[in-house]
Amino acid sequence: MSAATVSYLHRVREILAGSLRSVEAGESLDLESLVTELASCLNSLSENVASNASDDEHENDVTLNASDDEENDVIIQVLDEILKFLASPRIDQDVMDALSFELPKAISKFAGLSSRCLELAEAIVDRFVEACNPRDMLSVLCEALDAARVSLSLSSSSTPLLHGLSKVFLSVRRRHYEQLKVAVPIVLKVLKDMSLEPDMQPEGLFDKALGIAVSIKDVASKLEKEEGTNVRSLLGLYLMQITAVLSVSIKDKVDSGVPLVMQLKPLLAYCGLTHLGLITGNDPERLLSTISKDDDDFLNSFHDINLGASLLFIWARISPEVADVANDVDELQSNPAKRWQAYGMLKHILASGDLLWEFKRRTIEVLLDIVKGAAPSQCNEEIDCSHYTTSIYAALQAVTLVIMYAPDADLRKKTFETLKRIISDIPVPQRFDVLKALVTNSQSSTMRGILLDQVKNNMSTSSLQATDCDAHVSELVELVLKPPHGGPPLFPDQSDEVLAALNLYRFALLNDGNGFLSKKTLERDYKGWLLPLRTIVSGSIAENQREKDHDQESSLEILCILNRIESLLYWCIELVEERLKSH
Repeated sequence: MSAATVSYLHRVREILAGSLRSVEAGESLDLESLVTELASCLNSLSENVASNASDDEHENDVTLNASDDEENDVIIQVLDEILKFLASPRIDQDVMDALSFELPKAISKFAGLSSRCLELAEAIVDRFVEACNPRDMLSVLCEALDAARVSLSLSSSSTPLLHGLSKVFLSVRRRHYEQLKVAVPIVLKVLKDMSLEPDMQPEGLFDKALGIAVSIKDVASKLEKEEGTNVRSLLGLYLMQITAVLSVSIKDKVDSGVPLVMQLKPLLAYCGLTHLGLITGNDPERLLSTISKDDDDFLNSFHDINLGASLLFIWARISPEVADVANDVDELQSNPAKRWQAYGMLKHILASGDLLWEFKRRTIEVLLDIVKGAAPSQCNEEIDCSHYTTSIYAALQAVTLVIMYAPDADLRKKTFETLKRIISDIPVPQRFDVLKALVTNSQSSTMRGILLDQVKNNMSTSSLQATDCDAHVSELVELVLKPPHGGPPLFPDQSDEVLAALNLYRFALLNDGNGFLSKKTLERDYKGWLLPLRTIVSGSIAENQREKDHDQESSLEILCILNRIESLLYWCIELVEERLKSH
């Protein structure tokens, strides 16, 4: 322990003793000087402690532990002196109010040093909460929390502030909703930042988040009519948001979070949230509509509520204690509209880059369960799917990401099956449009090849053949064989999609019952990209043949691919030539 640390203790005692003597003597006290001097002293002490900790990283462990214990004792004495000062019945309210603006921020920096330091820091904050105006303290604590976000020890320094804030919520006497609107977004930012700390334990994060949630619930239970409804809606949105934050903080096993999330069940029920309402997105939408009159900055604090709502459903599936989720799955299987809504919600999990892969695995399994009872024949064409097409498309995009980046073959296999089933669950009038959009916007040659195969497979069904989707097949094939950005396809990089495009075109030629390929279209295709492609493929084969002759092993694999493309290309050329002769 440094001599400087001991000197801080003496200085704090001098400041507090002098202030108390002035109050007892009834002398005029310079509050600004008192606050400035005490806050400056505490801030310097915290900087000194941090500096010593950094220096001691290179010291012997025994020496380090002894030094830490001595320094910790001094900090405890400092905090204890401050608490005794604040507890004195002789302290004037003006002094208490003046100190409340700076001390919570200053003393919270010591909360992480030991359990006793945390206990004293919380007691000091509690004293301010008891003695000062609740609305003022709410602003003070929110400001302190916001300032703590830049701290290297956000988790520990925020604990006494969050603790105090949960008590302030209950102390506010009116305009509760307006006060919560100010505080909750700041709390969510702090919790989000805490979740990103490498050493943050989910249990610690959850306890802090749950404490705030319980306080909001206690506030709501005292209110009636519109304000009570608004606070309950705010609580519901908060629960979804913290579920997303908590889930991201889990870095080990998903199952370890089940006991934590299950503690939210009574709060979810209090807000009128159901697993079916969460997974269809109806509950998030309902709560947002309740407070839709609020400003955009406030609503932006809840940007992950759809992710949180979807995760709550997945957590319920994981937990053996929640039996009603099976009934919800049955409902989704039998109700196309709700099923399509669920696709749009679960995409948030699949598209997230912050969650463990285990969450995505569980989500794919849920999707398979949902869609397995929905055969294509169930997709009644009279049901208008146009309202859900965009979200289904986004869900399929997320599914393709899992196929491309899944860490193991089993998950890729399940995800590919999910892709096929969801595509078949789209009503025929919209199915080709979704497939076309997926192909057009995919950046992966392999994935475009897979999607073009799905176009072909869906054209094989009699229902899809009855539509005019085959009239657009030429657009998709041209997109690959004559890219809009110019230039021919690149080999071998784009071999997968070229093979799939040629296979699709061949299938369309063989099954052109409607005669959609006019002579003009055939001539355009023949001269525009079939013959040019033949020249390119022939040249690539010749070049790789020469490299193979020089013992380039990789060229053999490329040759095999190019030969397959050449064979399929010649087949398409022959079919087009036959058609042109018959016209």
